[in-house]
Amino acid sequence: MPDGIKRVQVKTTTYHGKNGWMIQVGRRPYSIGNNARLVPYDPDSIDLFFIVDGDLSLYLIPSRVIGGRVGLLLRTYSKYIVGNAAGLMAPKPNAA
Repeated sequence: MPDGIKRVQVKTTTYHGKNGWMIQVGRRPYSIGNNARLVPYDPDSIDLFFIVDGDLSLYLIPSRVIGGRVGLLLRTYSKYIVGNAAGLMAPKPNAA
């Protein structure tokens, strides 16, 4: 980034609830069986969340905006959409 290196956590979701795309942005503390409750990321350890939803919309959300949450309804964060990767999935003409 122009102002230096950023720490980014990448997340994806394919869960579409009745109100839109939902995503877990929490982490599980290291434990045997990995069945511990989700806890929020420390905003001092991550600068940005890069999120891809099931429609291939791309979000870049500052960690301070998410601070303390472990789950999000993505339509609430539409102002952080930075693009859409759906065009990358289109077939190329003359592709074998």
